[in-house]
Amino acid sequence: MTAPTTNDLASRLQGLWLPLITPFRNGELDEASLRRLVRHYAAGPIDGFILAATSGEGMSLRADELERLVTLTRSELSGSGRHLPILLGLSGASTAKMKDALDETAAWPIDGYLIASPYYIRPSQRGLLQHFTELADHASWPIVLYNIPYRTGVSLSNETLLQLAAHPNIVGIKDCSADRAQSIDLLARRPAGFRVLTGEDAEYHDALADGADGAILLSAHLETEAFASMRTLLGQGDRDGARACWKELSRLTRLLFAEPSPAPAKHWLARSGLIDSAEVRLPMVQVSEELAALLDEEIERRRPPLLRRA
Repeated sequence: MTAPTTNDLASRLQGLWLPLITPFRNGELDEASLRRLVRHYAAGPIDGFILAATSGEGMSLRADELERLVTLTRSELSGSGRHLPILLGLSGASTAKMKDALDETAAWPIDGYLIASPYYIRPSQRGLLQHFTELADHASWPIVLYNIPYRTGVSLSNETLLQLAAHPNIVGIKDCSADRAQSIDLLARRPAGFRVLTGEDAEYHDALADGADGAILLSAHLETEAFASMRTLLGQGDRDGARACWKELSRLTRLLFAEPSPAPAKHWLARSGLIDSAEVRLPMVQVSEELAALLDEEIERRRPPLLRRA
């Protein structure tokens, strides 16, 4: 396979991307369910996959599982006839160890990396700038930044982001700043070709209306066509239609984040038969009985009338 150029990924970093959950069964990677998931979503309006990020429980995966996850996903995509881009989620608090991870994954069949800020140690903006610059200089594949301060404990400022956006090997950002004013400012000041995708499911409509290039949404595991349609409606200038679509979808996003993600989504996917088990890995736990009942009720409500239980 010919490696894509940075510009190839930048041009494809838009639309609706799926941070794929990682299915487990009896403590192991569930390869059959993984293949089923990839086939299902490759047949729909998904523009790319993120593997082993937050939604994929990447920090719970062993190195061999991580490589197997990538290999199986690429194999299944090749069989589907669609060459959807794959970003591999990486995270860590040590620049040196992150560079080792970039070396270890350089030959894998991916198209780029999604890399979060170093967690827990809360470096300065100068430290973040040097950290990501060293990684971008070192990486064999393009990098998409991941700004999610409520998980990492530190936020990339727009001044730092704009400096990083000038790096030829940094092509975009998954924006989970949870600060709409900051996001709007970034959209107004970003350089040409630097892509901004929201990662805040609850802010999907507003982010697209503000000018984001797309989204990376856990919620798009469900009602995928509706999430894609909402972006199409906005692109066509049908704001009323998009708002009506979002009113229905926003109920779903609230349920899927009522308890730590991705447990609610895994419950739904298991009930729907796309994966064989809702299993997560500790310290994640499966949904409570109370939320399970609410999810089951919503699954039934959204089921086509002819398939509903009598």
